[in-house]
Amino acid sequence: MEVLKVSSRSNPKSVAGALAAVLREKGKAEVQAVGAGAVNQSVKAIAICRGFVAPNGIDLITIPAFAEIIIDSEERTAIRFIVEPR
Repeated sequence: MEVLKVSSRSNPKSVAGALAAVLREKGKAEVQAVGAGAVNQSVKAIAICRGFVAPNGIDLITIPAFAEIIIDSEERTAIRFIVEPR
């Protein structure tokens, strides 16, 4: 599954376009965010993406989950959003 990493500085419309492309190609994607700002941008991007793929008859659902990741030798908690068609 393709993992899109989102930061607090990510442009939600750009992430939404990339997410839509991955969904059309692979059928399923994962968005990963660390921190409140990144989670905010991720949720906005998923909402925008729903509008991008809706005309093609795709209704997206999102499943949130926690993940432990290593950044600069330090363990951090990330939020993963699994995005797939209903």
